[in-house]
Amino acid sequence: MQFRRPKTVIGAVAALALAGAGTLTARGQGGAPAAPAGVANSFEVSGVKVDVSGKSAEIARQGGWRIAQRKGWSMLSQQLTGKPGSLSDSALDAIVTGIVVEREQIGPSRYIASLGVQFDRAKAGSILGVSIAVTHSPPMLLVPLQYSGGVGQVFERDTAWARAWNRLRAAGSTIDYVRLRGTGADRLLVNTGQTLRHGRNWWRTILDQYGAVDMLVPEVQLRRDYPGGPIVGIFSATHGPDKLPITSFALRIDNGDAIDALLDTAVARIDKAYQKALSEGRLHTDAVLAARPPVAQPEAPAPEETPLPTPLPSIEASGAATTALSVQVETPNAAAVTASESAVRGVPGVRSATTTSLALGGISVLRVSYDGSQAALRAALESRGWSVQEGPGVLRIRRGAAPQASPTPKAQ
Repeated sequence: MQFRRPKTVIGAVAALALAGAGTLTARGQGGAPAAPAGVANSFEVSGVKVDVSGKSAEIARQGGWRIAQRKGWSMLSQQLTGKPGSLSDSALDAIVTGIVVEREQIGPSRYIASLGVQFDRAKAGSILGVSIAVTHSPPMLLVPLQYSGGVGQVFERDTAWARAWNRLRAAGSTIDYVRLRGTGADRLLVNTGQTLRHGRNWWRTILDQYGAVDMLVPEVQLRRDYPGGPIVGIFSATHGPDKLPITSFALRIDNGDAIDALLDTAVARIDKAYQKALSEGRLHTDAVLAARPPVAQPEAPAPEETPLPTPLPSIEASGAATTALSVQVETPNAAAVTASESAVRGVPGVRSATTTSLALGGISVLRVSYDGSQAALRAALESRGWSVQEGPGVLRIRRGAAPQASPTPKAQ
């Protein structure tokens, strides 16, 4: 768990409980896995011992953190320049980015703890006059695999091994870990079965999903003699889809309640092994995994042919130009009706002529379908000796003095 002083940044939690061995860890609501710890771009000094008394537990703790800042700066200066250094409390307030509780005991007026202090890398490097450039690995997807009771788990369930890796303060590590919370799609994509696959194509898909270029698989097998009794952890660290070995070792604890301390020790040891492998050039990305399949180039489109204009259908050949209209005609008797229908049907272009309203001795109405316009039908009727009056959609015809090619109605 990472703590920061209230004057500089907001603390990770509001209060601390009495802690025994091991680093305290923060957990989300409902047992959700904690987010990975660590502050980027920081120098970190661990194992700073403090023993402070005060009027109250809170005053003693604040005084312990203040002393830890001074001791931590002196230790950092010794590591980077070879000689201890000192700064005022106000200057330390400006460059300290976090206080990490490794172990603490809080009494009514006394505070005993082992703390870690994180310093801003850029500011601390500028004050000490040292280079802050660090060679980091490319982003590596971390897949913490735990075997307990013969069952392998990554993110299928929340495991102590995954929590231990999320507690790792990787700010000072040269390995760029891509650590997952193990929620949502993580449980489906990164599982125990996936660690056994060697296929590069699916691994490449998963790595692209999380913005990584390679993967690291730290593995632990936990063996218990009986519940709450001794625990033996067999650890190994591999790299890449083929699980190339990096390191392996075993650790043992006599008390099952100290499993977090066991796993934290193993995580720190594996992290150092990965950093050593990186410096020796053994942590390079697999060539097949790094390769990307060629993208098919689209073929050049064939030159488009200019389509020839489609000729418009003529009125005579297209049924779409057929005009339907009413033709009124005088019908003094039944013979006049028959003669009028025959005369209209005889006009070129007339498809049909049917009496729809019969009025003997008056004006009957014919329904005429004609391949052409109303004006063209009128002209055709007038050319055959009919006298034609025109209205909207209606023609009224009657016989002229000498109708042409028109049968003469016979008198009854």
